[in-house]
Amino acid sequence: MTDQERRTGRDETPEERADRMWTELIQEVRVAQTGVQILFGFLLTVVFQQKYAELSHVDKTIYIVTVLLGASATGALIGPVSLHRLVSGRKVKPEAVRLASRLTLIGLFLLLATMTASLVLILRVATEGSAVTWVVAAVVAWYLVCWYGLPLWSRHRHTTH
Repeated sequence: MTDQERRTGRDETPEERADRMWTELIQEVRVAQTGVQILFGFLLTVVFQQKYAELSHVDKTIYIVTVLLGASATGALIGPVSLHRLVSGRKVKPEAVRLASRLTLIGLFLLLATMTASLVLILRVATEGSAVTWVVAAVVAWYLVCWYGLPLWSRHRHTTH
């Protein structure tokens, strides 16, 4: 198969496509990394606050789960950077892009879980109201629409077959 036969609608070779996709992926990861790192850094300080000792056992459990989710999200979203460093120059960029993309999707899911758990904890401590479940469900629904619903709808609507 010649280079011309392998070209896509963008008129790029598989290697050029992998380079472009890698650049786009890293830009996306930078946005998510910033958010998760700020949230995770904040979560790490909570345990050192005086109010932490006053939390109920349930709230402390939610906190621990939230920290573990945040640590996992951070790992998944930083993973593509380490992946790139370790495979750079090995002529496996298309495979690296696919793996990094999967890590990013996992990281975004873990970020969603971290943000959900954080909201539950914060609203439980701040309000003591029964509306916490409904408020968190509404925010998570919003995240799902923004992060997955609209992109999947757009992909379905605008993808040519």
